[in-house]
Amino acid sequence: MEQRLATSAGVDWDAIRSDFPILSRKIHDKPLVFLDSAASSQKPDAVIKATVDAYEKHYANVHRGLHLLSEEATDRYEGTRRKVASLINAASPHEVVLTSGATMSLNIIAQSYGGMVLKEGDEILISIADHHANFVPWQMVAKRTGAVIKAAPIEPDGSVDMAKVTAMVSDRTKIIAMPHVSNVLGTVFDIKALSDLAHAHGAVMVVDGCQGAVHMPVDVAALGCDFYVFSGHKLYGPSGIGVLWGRSEWLQAMPPFLGGGSMIDRVSITSSTYADAPERFEAGTPPIAEAMGLSAAIDYVQAIGMDQIRDHEQDLISYAHQRLSAVDGLRLIGTAPGKSGVVSFVMDCAHPHDISTIIDRSGIAIRAGHHCAQPLHDFLDLPATARASVAVYNQRSDFDRLAEALEKVKVIFQ
Repeated sequence: MEQRLATSAGVDWDAIRSDFPILSRKIHDKPLVFLDSAASSQKPDAVIKATVDAYEKHYANVHRGLHLLSEEATDRYEGTRRKVASLINAASPHEVVLTSGATMSLNIIAQSYGGMVLKEGDEILISIADHHANFVPWQMVAKRTGAVIKAAPIEPDGSVDMAKVTAMVSDRTKIIAMPHVSNVLGTVFDIKALSDLAHAHGAVMVVDGCQGAVHMPVDVAALGCDFYVFSGHKLYGPSGIGVLWGRSEWLQAMPPFLGGGSMIDRVSITSSTYADAPERFEAGTPPIAEAMGLSAAIDYVQAIGMDQIRDHEQDLISYAHQRLSAVDGLRLIGTAPGKSGVVSFVMDCAHPHDISTIIDRSGIAIRAGHHCAQPLHDFLDLPATARASVAVYNQRSDFDRLAEALEKVKVIFQ
């Protein structure tokens, strides 16, 4: 694959696009332009084949079997853990918990770590730009423990004023939980600075990396955070699998979140002892075939190169801003320098839901709504936004077609 992708100009992005079978579809007799990858990315042929291969050749339950199929499945499952550790530069594969998704990962951290350390009056600092998955679990544990949630603001362009964030942190702050990249604004948060701030006050740093790990290299050691989570389905892998990375000292201290098979050491009628991390947090039959699909997805992005992916997508975002800004009556939401992944906007002539419905007739898929970020939309005084998001398979021409379709929206509503 590495040889096929390499060209004199770098990566052959046309060849990348051809790796995704669904992009050959026509929607309403128009070639598909898929700009909704922030919700869930499309899958390359390598991931599809790896998932099918898992069921056709290597499927069995893991860890508990002594027969060949179980040994093969276990080796591949644990191989995924090792690949994740390498992808994010974790100190050890034992710091990688494989979950059902980032939402589950954040709930484990909130209920297990948060439930262990929080007491009445302690503070949890989140961002107003957070996804609901990094809002609601903290609300639940705060209600249970008496802790207080505070939400840091964002600036008019979507950037983060670290001075304002710093002013909200005190020795009562026990957890700072923020996104690596906002799923609405595209703002890239300074995780290293936030981690240093948290540690200076004896707090831990939790990162929702769903929109980070897919768009840029991630080095958890360099970021200095304590927990980092992301979903497989946004990283070109299957749905139903996610990652929770945590520092080993925290994972070993945390109580299990779910009870059942696989996460135990010894069970009696009245009590149980638990396995060490990461198995302690992987109760029940895990996402076995999904793990094999995620393994192939990691191979795929690493063959391209995360630096190359970042640079390609930065070019797309820059071009999208230029192209869409020329549409009269369109206002971009989130223009912070160095943003990543998404381009959100509103039009003065049409609701985002109408925009999305109309341009679908041109074969263009975008997202419309609050994007699981209602507090942010309340803060922006917007009921909804339209959102176009990029992936490795997108091209500048996708935003040419989007701009042309938006001109048709103007004609219809004006």
